Amino acid sequence: MADAIDIPAWIALFFGLYALSAAIGELRMPGGWAALLAHFERDIGLRFLSGIVCIALGAAIYLVSPWRPDDWLAVLVTVLGGWIAIEGALILAFGDSFLAIARRLMGAANKLWAWLSLLIGVVLIAAALIRL
Repeated sequence: MADAIDIPAWIALFFGLYALSAAIGELRMPGGWAALLAHFERDIGLRFLSGIVCIALGAAIYLVSPWRPDDWLAVLVTVLGGWIAIEGALILAFGDSFLAIARRLMGAANKLWAWLSLLIGVVLIAAALIRL
């Protein structure tokens, strides 16, 4: 079990693993994210379930991560948890519009987003491992 002081580092490690894995998957098989988003837009049940999961997961991360203004990683993890909860609420309330905006943001730049996700994943993993 992790000590309370390590909670932001552990969460950052798992966020980083997620971002890195998703990026590698998209770079290996381009177009996967676009197909996923298209399916997500069509399936209201999946959107509803995803919204609930995002709210629950984001709230859990937000609540367990200590707020320490002098610790940039703790602040980042807390903000990410809050954003995930807000994203879940937006998916539940405005799923079609919210996902249309996401589709436009992704556009033809899937490869750019994948490389950005890879970079974020590596940075988060490194930051977490330095602290653990």
